[in-house]
Amino acid sequence: MPRPRSLTQDQLAAAALAVIDRDGLAGLSMRAVAKELGMSTMGLYRYVADRDELEGLVVERVLSTVDPTPPATDAPWRDRIEIMVRRLRDSVSAHPAAVPLTMTHRHRLPGLLRWSESMLGLLAEAGVEGEQRVVALRGLISYVVGAIQLEHLGSLSGAGTVTISELPRDRFPYMAEAGRQARGIDADREFFGGLAVYLRGLGG
Repeated sequence: MPRPRSLTQDQLAAAALAVIDRDGLAGLSMRAVAKELGMSTMGLYRYVADRDELEGLVVERVLSTVDPTPPATDAPWRDRIEIMVRRLRDSVSAHPAAVPLTMTHRHRLPGLLRWSESMLGLLAEAGVEGEQRVVALRGLISYVVGAIQLEHLGSLSGAGTVTISELPRDRFPYMAEAGRQARGIDADREFFGGLAVYLRGLGG
């Protein structure tokens, strides 16, 4: 296959992301991305050193739309944090299979670093100090990443919830009831309801 005359990093990232969206993270390889671009695997090595570099480009593309600017100061701190979390979720949830990469490459992504810097400032304004602030930030990021993966892999609207709702009540009374309740909860209500519980704990 002939090599294109030139490729930008954005084109490389788009091709790698297309592979992940279609085949999952396990499907990402230099060979698969080269095929997506219509070129040889060796030709791809002219642009990136290895899969790790490809992963970094993917995450940078996914997070490039996240606005790291702190919201207006006239809103309560919980509302401002929710806005920041919503921005991150909106960008990341568009490509759920790529979510794990945001953790392994977080230390070298300008977009996520700026978002985290703003979030730490909001936590400081809320009176969260020292080690607690570190744990709070990690908890918020973990919540976003975990909730998106859970929604993608085990949605409340999926067959698993139906199965749980039909468990025998004599053996699993709470699980069966939870399953029945869960069938009426949409993804946004689940996500922001859980976030509200977390933020109430922060303010305690």
